[in-house]
Amino acid sequence: MELDRCLELLYCGKLLPEVTIEALCFKLKEMLVKESNVIHISTPVTVVGDMHGQFHDMLEMFRIGGRVPDTNYLFLGDYVDRGLYSVETILLLITLKLRYPQRIHLLRGNHESRQITQSYGFYTECLNKYGGSTKVWRVITDLFDYLVLSCIIDDDIFCVHGGLSPNVQTIDQIRIIDRFREIPHDGAMADLVWSDPEENNINDRSPGLNDGADEFLNDTSEHFQVSPRGAGYTFGRSVVEKFLHLNDMDRIYRAHQLCSEGYQIYFDGLVTTVWSAPNYCYRCGNKASILELYSKDSFYFNVFEETPENKTATGVSNTEYYNDEMLTPQSSSITTRKIISDYFEDDGRDHTRGSTNSSLYQSSSSSGFDDMNMGVNVYSDEYQSKSAQHRRVEYFL
Repeated sequence: MELDRCLELLYCGKLLPEVTIEALCFKLKEMLVKESNVIHISTPVTVVGDMHGQFHDMLEMFRIGGRVPDTNYLFLGDYVDRGLYSVETILLLITLKLRYPQRIHLLRGNHESRQITQSYGFYTECLNKYGGSTKVWRVITDLFDYLVLSCIIDDDIFCVHGGLSPNVQTIDQIRIIDRFREIPHDGAMADLVWSDPEENNINDRSPGLNDGADEFLNDTSEHFQVSPRGAGYTFGRSVVEKFLHLNDMDRIYRAHQLCSEGYQIYFDGLVTTVWSAPNYCYRCGNKASILELYSKDSFYFNVFEETPENKTATGVSNTEYYNDEMLTPQSSSITTRKIISDYFEDDGRDHTRGSTNSSLYQSSSSSGFDDMNMGVNVYSDEYQSKSAQHRRVEYFL
């Protein structure tokens, strides 16, 4: 199938057949394998944060910021999970990258991972939309291994999904990472997609804090701290200043953290978080933004809210996928329809007991494997609707 025909279908929210997806992923891997872990691009470019499967919001973002190839884009990762249309979202980006390779660039986020996608929606979505087959999930997650880790804009701005690492002092140390694999639990590669900035305002500290508190806050600014996420680190101003000085950089753009206003600025502009999924998980009520960078010193945060399509959506998927030869609608063998509010509804259980953060890599839906062993049809509408009602939404990811 021609790329322009694929784009035409994808912009309409249609799914592509498995054989086409396999071919697209193969061709993109051939392209990405030639790219360095650190790519260099020039302004003007629009920087996009987490999208998390919010396909209609991504279309709204293209309406606001301009479609490819009229606008250059740098996506900072986390294309899948959480939202209801991860398949449509990642397929459109894959096809755009193949069609306009110099106009759009895709970095890897912590959700571009086999382990994470099995817990937070993408795996189940692929099963639902492709008749219980894992093939689409496998070929796309294999492609994730080829995504680049970071980007430098105009030789001055460092872009990454998460943040910095105690194992990385220079850009050259990123270049020698073996990225063609699953994201490990620790190490430089994991830190780049998992870490977060943490700003301690000593001047705004509460009355009564003693000098020991000042010393502690200074210490957290100067050193990496273990992240409450269970992976990566938190880092302060001193860590950022050292990294930028050693690498002759001006500032850092990253994503990875929900921002109520669509973006957040740390350390007087040394680090900026861009978040591009409005009303995250269809319930957080946050704004989103894209960062339109005209030159290294001229930029604009284009803030937007969720598209009206999200407010009226009534199903996990009402898309159709097409037969390669006939290009006629072919009904999916599985259709999961669920009101969005029900899909993320809390089942009333007490989640405060037991382990809540002991391992981010342990599947939150492991009971599904037990059900499979017991002969329950985990791909049925009834099971998936029930499973959706019991699904936890953990905002720390």
